[in-house]
Amino acid sequence: MMRDALPRCAPPLVVHLIYRLDFGGLENLMVERINRMPADRYRHAIVCLTDYTNFAKRITKPGVALHALHKQPGLSLGTHVTLWRLLRALKPAVLHTYNLSAIEYAPAGLLAGVPVRINGAHGRDAADPHGKNRKHNLLRRLMVPFYDCCYANSADMLAWSRKVIGVPQQKSRLLANGIDADKFHPVGAGTDADTDAITKSVAPTLPETIFGAGCTVIGTVGRVQDVKDHASLVDAFILLRDMLPTQCAGLRLAIVGDGPLLPTIRAKVTAAGLTDVVWLPGARSDVATILRGLTVFALPSIAEGTPGAALEAMASGLPVVGTAVGGIPEVIEHGVTGSVVPASDPQAMATALAAYVRAPDLARQQGIAGRERVHRHYSMAAMVAGYMSLYDTTCERKIKSREPVKSCVE
Repeated sequence: MMRDALPRCAPPLVVHLIYRLDFGGLENLMVERINRMPADRYRHAIVCLTDYTNFAKRITKPGVALHALHKQPGLSLGTHVTLWRLLRALKPAVLHTYNLSAIEYAPAGLLAGVPVRINGAHGRDAADPHGKNRKHNLLRRLMVPFYDCCYANSADMLAWSRKVIGVPQQKSRLLANGIDADKFHPVGAGTDADTDAITKSVAPTLPETIFGAGCTVIGTVGRVQDVKDHASLVDAFILLRDMLPTQCAGLRLAIVGDGPLLPTIRAKVTAAGLTDVVWLPGARSDVATILRGLTVFALPSIAEGTPGAALEAMASGLPVVGTAVGGIPEVIEHGVTGSVVPASDPQAMATALAAYVRAPDLARQQGIAGRERVHRHYSMAAMVAGYMSLYDTTCERKIKSREPVKSCVE
């Protein structure tokens, strides 16, 4: 069943289907796109297969509906039926699913009459960082015919989807992440209002005020889960302290984010006797300000698409030490904007971090280069425009008699 035309009184509706709306890079950029997309172009609704958290408060665009299906672990065939009914009621023009966790719901969208179905590959799970799981790849292949586009947010992921999954070239495209370089900027590069806000309200919770002035703060931001491999970063920090005995007293580590492994990481830090020098604040709403309190950013992931956290750090003027997985080497220009090291190798991570601790001028130089790279290749405006273009072209192709639409309030 397929609708030939959209309601004339309102812009087309895009339903975003994700596993859970919580603190994370994918979720953050999805919300940014929704907030920034012109209201007269597309409406939006978010459907969570499981549930959503207070992270939903970051949605500032009026009229964005949130739905939680409370999916149970396993196959949960009832979730397909529930989604089908919801889509029949919402009547979206586009069903936009994210990653493997939501890819299997395209048939429900087809049966519900959703004309356009899109899946985005934004990264892989820690259990299958290189995309070799035969069962998962079979599911991906089976779903390709149900989608009008299967895009990727990194060149590495795009090449893999075409070669391994067999996504036809005409059904695939690259949509790189974007960063708000006005929000994420180095110290002194913001507006007077921004500086006042930092000074008056947020400053007491910044890393330098917690650790003390003059510290070298290595930091990372992201959901604390297995794919981010924060345990390796803690191990690297321990090695770094041993490598730099004369500078050890001033070394600090900040791991910002919440997630299922946060208690495990806290226990590891406690067992190592590092509670006084490692900051684990959980999820934060002032990440842009926190980044301005760091010296070096670390990204120890074992799987990534285009890492939004690394782009935010680069926009904030920080050198980034990241692992050689997924789209990270595309983002970090080794020796220019940071360093790329093997994944799950604490010694290599510690060695790379030590270079910036020993040479603060190198850190500043590469931080400046990183911000310039973000401006050239990863602007927020370009990302939003790219997604709108994808919606436009697929809707124009699939919805034959689509007419210019006006908002009901006009």
